[in-house]
Amino acid sequence: MAVLFAAGSVCFLVGPLPVFLNLVGPQIDALVFFLGSILFTSAASLQWWGSYPVRRLRRMYWWSSSVQLLGTVFFNVTTFRALSSAVGSPSYDELVWRPDALGSLCFLLSGALAYIEVAGGLASRPPATREGFAGGSNLLGCVAFGLSAVGAYVIPTSGSEVDVALANSMTALGALAFLVGSLLGLQQESEAAVAGQ
Repeated sequence: MAVLFAAGSVCFLVGPLPVFLNLVGPQIDALVFFLGSILFTSAASLQWWGSYPVRRLRRMYWWSSSVQLLGTVFFNVTTFRALSSAVGSPSYDELVWRPDALGSLCFLLSGALAYIEVAGGLASRPPATREGFAGGSNLLGCVAFGLSAVGAYVIPTSGSEVDVALANSMTALGALAFLVGSLLGLQQESEAAVAGQ
Protein backbone atom coordinates (compact mmCIF):
# COMPACT_ATOMS: atom_id res chain seq x y z
CA MET A 1 0.00 0.00 0.00
CA ALA A 2 2.73 2.47 0.96
CA VAL A 3 4.64 1.68 -2.25
CA LEU A 4 1.55 2.53 -4.32
CA PHE A 5 1.04 5.80 -2.42
CA ALA A 6 4.73 6.65 -2.88
CA ALA A 7 4.66 5.92 -6.62
CA GLY A 8 1.48 7.97 -7.05
CA SER A 9 3.08 10.81 -5.10
CA VAL A 10 6.09 10.81 -7.42
CA CYS A 11 3.74 11.15 -10.42
CA PHE A 12 2.02 14.18 -8.87
CA LEU A 13 5.40 15.59 -7.82
CA VAL A 14 6.91 15.62 -11.32
CA GLY A 15 3.69 16.22 -13.31
CA PRO A 16 3.26 19.91 -12.47
CA LEU A 17 6.93 20.81 -12.95
CA PRO A 18 7.31 23.01 -16.07
CA VAL A 19 10.67 21.40 -16.87
CA PHE A 20 9.02 17.96 -16.94
CA LEU A 21 6.14 19.22 -19.10
CA ASN A 22 8.61 20.81 -21.55
CA LEU A 23 10.67 17.61 -21.63
CA VAL A 24 7.88 15.10 -22.25
CA GLY A 25 5.03 17.19 -23.70
CA PRO A 26 1.42 17.54 -22.54
CA GLN A 27 0.28 14.06 -23.62
CA ILE A 28 2.89 12.19 -21.55
CA ASP A 29 2.47 14.67 -18.70
CA ALA A 30 -1.29 14.03 -18.64
CA LEU A 31 -0.60 10.27 -18.70
CA VAL A 32 1.69 10.67 -15.66
CA PHE A 33 -1.08 12.47 -13.75
CA PHE A 34 -3.60 9.78 -14.73
CA LEU A 35 -1.22 6.98 -13.73
CA GLY A 36 -0.63 8.76 -10.40
CA SER A 37 -4.37 8.93 -9.77
CA ILE A 38 -4.75 5.20 -10.50
CA LEU A 39 -1.89 4.42 -8.11
CA PHE A 40 -3.49 6.60 -5.42
CA THR A 41 -6.85 4.88 -5.90
CA SER A 42 -5.25 1.43 -5.72
CA ALA A 43 -3.45 2.35 -2.50
CA ALA A 44 -6.54 4.03 -1.03
CA SER A 45 -8.60 0.93 -1.85
CA LEU A 46 -6.13 -1.28 0.02
CA GLN A 47 -6.10 1.15 2.93
CA TRP A 48 -9.91 1.25 3.06
CA TRP A 49 -10.09 -2.54 2.88
CA GLY A 50 -7.59 -2.82 5.73
CA SER A 51 -9.51 -0.28 7.83
CA TYR A 52 -12.85 -2.04 7.42
CA PRO A 53 -12.30 -4.73 10.11
CA VAL A 54 -11.34 -2.09 12.71
CA ARG A 55 -14.01 0.46 11.75
CA ARG A 56 -15.75 0.18 15.14
CA LEU A 57 -12.55 0.60 17.14
CA ARG A 58 -10.99 3.30 14.97
CA ARG A 59 -13.90 5.15 13.41
CA MET A 60 -11.84 8.20 12.40
CA TYR A 61 -9.37 5.97 10.57
CA TRP A 62 -12.16 4.21 8.68
CA TRP A 63 -13.91 7.48 7.80
CA SER A 64 -10.60 9.01 6.75
CA SER A 65 -9.89 6.03 4.47
CA SER A 66 -13.41 6.14 3.02
CA VAL A 67 -13.32 9.86 2.22
CA GLN A 68 -9.80 9.58 0.81
CA LEU A 69 -10.90 6.78 -1.51
CA LEU A 70 -13.75 8.97 -2.77
CA GLY A 71 -11.28 11.82 -3.37
CA THR A 72 -9.03 9.58 -5.43
CA VAL A 73 -11.98 8.62 -7.63
CA PHE A 74 -12.66 12.33 -8.28
CA PHE A 75 -8.99 12.66 -9.29
CA ASN A 76 -9.34 9.62 -11.58
CA VAL A 77 -12.14 11.38 -13.45
CA THR A 78 -10.37 14.74 -13.80
CA THR A 79 -6.99 13.28 -14.73
CA PHE A 80 -8.67 11.07 -17.33
CA ARG A 81 -10.44 14.14 -18.71
CA ALA A 82 -7.09 15.97 -18.88
CA LEU A 83 -5.53 12.98 -20.63
CA SER A 84 -8.37 12.89 -23.17
CA SER A 85 -7.99 16.64 -23.82
CA ALA A 86 -4.20 16.45 -24.19
CA VAL A 87 -4.33 13.48 -26.56
CA GLY A 88 -7.22 14.92 -28.59
CA SER A 89 -5.50 18.24 -29.26
CA PRO A 90 -1.91 18.35 -30.51
CA SER A 91 -1.77 22.11 -29.80
CA TYR A 92 -2.89 21.67 -26.19
CA ASP A 93 -1.01 24.33 -24.23
CA GLU A 94 -3.07 24.90 -21.11
CA LEU A 95 -2.52 23.76 -17.57
CA VAL A 96 -2.40 19.98 -18.13
CA TRP A 97 -4.35 18.98 -15.02
CA ARG A 98 -6.49 21.23 -12.88
CA PRO A 99 -6.70 19.94 -9.30
CA ASP A 100 -10.29 18.91 -8.70
CA ALA A 101 -12.05 20.91 -5.98
CA LEU A 102 -14.17 17.94 -4.84
CA GLY A 103 -11.18 15.60 -4.73
CA SER A 104 -9.15 18.22 -2.87
CA LEU A 105 -11.96 18.76 -0.34
CA CYS A 106 -12.16 15.00 0.20
CA PHE A 107 -8.40 14.85 0.73
CA LEU A 108 -8.56 17.77 3.17
CA LEU A 109 -11.33 16.13 5.21
CA SER A 110 -9.55 12.77 5.08
CA GLY A 111 -6.26 14.32 6.20
CA ALA A 112 -7.97 16.15 9.06
CA LEU A 113 -9.70 12.97 10.25
CA ALA A 114 -6.46 10.98 10.08
CA TYR A 115 -4.62 13.73 11.96
CA ILE A 116 -7.31 13.76 14.67
CA GLU A 117 -6.98 9.97 14.95
CA VAL A 118 -3.21 10.25 15.49
CA ALA A 119 -2.99 13.49 17.49
CA GLY A 120 -6.23 13.32 19.44
CA GLY A 121 -7.49 16.63 18.05
CA LEU A 122 -6.99 18.99 15.15
CA ALA A 123 -5.32 21.60 17.38
CA SER A 124 -3.18 19.01 19.17
CA ARG A 125 0.42 18.24 18.40
CA PRO A 126 0.94 14.73 16.99
CA PRO A 127 3.10 12.34 18.98
CA ALA A 128 6.79 12.25 18.12
CA THR A 129 6.39 8.87 16.44
CA ARG A 130 6.58 7.72 12.84
CA GLU A 131 2.77 7.60 12.73
CA GLY A 132 2.58 11.12 14.15
CA PHE A 133 5.02 12.52 11.60
CA ALA A 134 3.21 10.71 8.78
CA GLY A 135 -0.13 12.14 9.94
CA GLY A 136 1.29 15.67 9.99
CA SER A 137 2.97 15.24 6.62
CA ASN A 138 -0.20 13.90 5.03
CA LEU A 139 -2.29 16.76 6.45
CA LEU A 140 0.23 19.23 4.99
CA GLY A 141 -0.13 17.48 1.62
CA CYS A 142 -3.92 17.73 1.81
CA VAL A 143 -3.77 21.46 2.60
CA ALA A 144 -1.37 22.01 -0.30
CA PHE A 145 -3.67 20.12 -2.70
CA GLY A 146 -6.53 22.33 -1.50
CA LEU A 147 -4.48 25.46 -2.24
CA SER A 148 -3.61 24.05 -5.66
CA ALA A 149 -7.33 23.70 -6.41
CA VAL A 150 -7.81 27.37 -5.46
CA GLY A 151 -4.96 28.40 -7.78
CA ALA A 152 -6.40 26.33 -10.62
CA TYR A 153 -9.90 27.78 -10.30
CA VAL A 154 -10.98 29.14 -13.67
CA ILE A 155 -12.47 32.63 -13.48
CA PRO A 156 -15.67 32.47 -15.56
CA THR A 157 -15.40 36.02 -16.96
CA SER A 158 -11.83 35.65 -18.23
CA GLY A 159 -11.54 31.90 -18.75
CA SER A 160 -8.12 31.87 -17.10
CA GLU A 161 -6.87 30.28 -13.90
CA VAL A 162 -6.46 32.29 -10.70
CA ASP A 163 -2.76 31.44 -10.39
CA VAL A 164 -1.15 28.65 -12.44
CA ALA A 165 2.13 28.93 -10.52
CA LEU A 166 0.27 28.46 -7.23
CA ALA A 167 -1.61 25.47 -8.64
CA ASN A 168 1.57 23.80 -9.90
CA SER A 169 3.74 24.58 -6.86
CA MET A 170 1.10 23.47 -4.34
CA THR A 171 0.43 20.26 -6.29
CA ALA A 172 4.15 19.47 -6.19
CA LEU A 173 4.46 20.43 -2.51
CA GLY A 174 1.42 18.32 -1.63
CA ALA A 175 2.83 15.37 -3.53
CA LEU A 176 6.17 15.78 -1.76
CA ALA A 177 4.42 15.76 1.62
CA PHE A 178 2.45 12.64 0.58
CA LEU A 179 5.71 11.01 -0.53
CA VAL A 180 7.28 11.66 2.89
CA GLY A 181 4.20 10.22 4.59
CA SER A 182 4.28 7.19 2.28
CA LEU A 183 7.94 6.52 2.97
CA LEU A 184 7.29 6.72 6.72
CA GLY A 185 4.40 4.29 6.23
CA LEU A 186 6.59 1.99 4.15
CA GLN A 187 9.18 1.90 6.92
CA GLN A 188 6.43 1.13 9.44
CA GLU A 189 5.02 -1.67 7.21
CA SER A 190 8.52 -3.16 6.83
CA GLU A 191 9.11 -3.17 10.58
CA ALA A 192 5.68 -4.74 11.20
CA ALA A 193 6.44 -7.47 8.64
CA VAL A 194 9.80 -8.23 10.27
CA ALA A 195 8.23 -8.30 13.74
CA GLY A 196 5.54 -10.71 12.47
CA GLN A 197 8.07 -13.28 11.27
